[in-house]
Amino acid sequence: MDQKFEVLSGEDAARVEKQRNWVREHYEPESRHKYNSLDGKLRLLDTIIRSGWIERTEKWKLQSLGITFGDALVQKMGLVWVTVEDEYGRDPALHDWGTTIIIFPLTAISKRIERSEQVDVHELFDGFCRLIEKERKLEPRPN
Repeated sequence: MDQKFEVLSGEDAARVEKQRNWVREHYEPESRHKYNSLDGKLRLLDTIIRSGWIERTEKWKLQSLGITFGDALVQKMGLVWVTVEDEYGRDPALHDWGTTIIIFPLTAISKRIERSEQVDVHELFDGFCRLIEKERKLEPRPN
């Protein structure tokens, strides 16, 4: 089966929002507005990971971190959430409209934690941004 992608359906969007809210709610209610900033997202991810609040086996929670990581990429790089379906299933992903670039942030953090790797959120984020910029140069957007 080839990969096909589409705008998030209502059900997919609800799933992403549930995972996003789980991360956002680590902020106290009066501080949840911090999630709206790029720095607020990255700091929150960094705090959750460094504090060890999630076990390596808690897949849903780890993938929720990936949603927030994706939200940060959307904010910085102008990507759009989509759903990608292929032989492995159906997952949220990021698309760079006007290109064939598809990014899968859902497991960007989880697969590293599951392998007991140290995760530097800012370094990982910067690496993804550099990769996207490199790919954009190889596949320029139409005028």
